[in-house]
Amino acid sequence: MQVEALDHVNIITDDLDGTAKFYEDLLGLERRDAPPPLTPETATWMYDAEDRGIIHINSLDCIRAYDREVKPGELTGALHHVALRLTGYEEMKAKLDAKGADYQENLVEAIGLRQIFTADPNNVLLELNFFGE
Repeated sequence: MQVEALDHVNIITDDLDGTAKFYEDLLGLERRDAPPPLTPETATWMYDAEDRGIIHINSLDCIRAYDREVKPGELTGALHHVALRLTGYEEMKAKLDAKGADYQENLVEAIGLRQIFTADPNNVLLELNFFGE
């Protein structure tokens, strides 16, 4: 047995459309309906360029196999952030600046990594990683 990759991140929100639009606009992910039994009114998946549904977005009233209380906008327990590897550091900064978004930059020189930290509309912290840029 071995881990092959991070499969996806699930975000519970009280603003399905706003959250999907955030990931469309900022990261260029494609919004699609989630598969049944989920419905377009309660769930949407965001796909990357490789046709992988990497961010699943569910409304508060979406059915869940493992249900627990979730309060969008509050801290997410032990989950500190979601890290995504990207290209286009300057383009990302320009997008964030155009949105008036709050973000912080970090440089890890030893491994050639530039980072941008920003939050989504639900206060989920994103770590955007750019290697070699």
